[in-house]
Amino acid sequence: MRKAAPGPAVVFKGVHKAYGVTEVLHDVHLALPPGQTTALLGPSGSGKSTILQLINGVLKPTAGRVEVFGAPLPEDDLPAFRRRLGYAVQGSALFPHLTVRDNIALLAKLEGWSPARQGARLQTLFELMQLPQELLDRYPYALSGGQQQRVGLCRAMMLSPPLLLLDEPFSALDPLTRDDLQAHFERLAAAEPVTVILVTHDRREALRLAQHLVILEAGRVVQAGDRQAVQAAPASPLVAELVREDGE
Repeated sequence: MRKAAPGPAVVFKGVHKAYGVTEVLHDVHLALPPGQTTALLGPSGSGKSTILQLINGVLKPTAGRVEVFGAPLPEDDLPAFRRRLGYAVQGSALFPHLTVRDNIALLAKLEGWSPARQGARLQTLFELMQLPQELLDRYPYALSGGQQQRVGLCRAMMLSPPLLLLDEPFSALDPLTRDDLQAHFERLAAAEPVTVILVTHDRREALRLAQHLVILEAGRVVQAGDRQAVQAAPASPLVAELVREDGE
């Protein structure tokens, strides 16, 4: 059992985000727990990916405040801050001109890791994700979709970040490959001391992988809390539908 750090991992305090007159997040208050997987769940356009982009500093709130591990996002050195975060997206976003090894180790090289340290971390990640070592010298085009996504997760976790942001990383895969990749993610999350924030539109995925849920609708938080507590007392018909177990 991982020992959680004190205090929430991510805090939103009255956050609004607007593009001109179009407000996409409305007065969002959140406190996301450390050492767990939180799933952001809701219909398309509900603001899930906007929340991730506010956490990693790609977007700034129109009003309100975002804190990560007890501190506001830095104004002057966002690149250094982002190197403390892991990030994986749908389609893996691997660099096609780099080998698997170089894709995964890119940030470690920029951070000045020795080749020995890079190799040891690569071996650990490949063992966790059950990837064969011979893939390290291949290029992304030579990998299956599932292998590319697993490599993308390895790259996101290379620097052992305390926070991993996942933006629908499994959604483009066929059901069997997605199920397999979810199992690999569970193994990785159990082995590494990381807080995960997962954006997904798939309620089954959210219920399988997450211990904490945030349900969004039209830019507002409808309900947030421990998965079992949300399932036991859904705050609206939308929440009840999203958190129902199959067979209910």
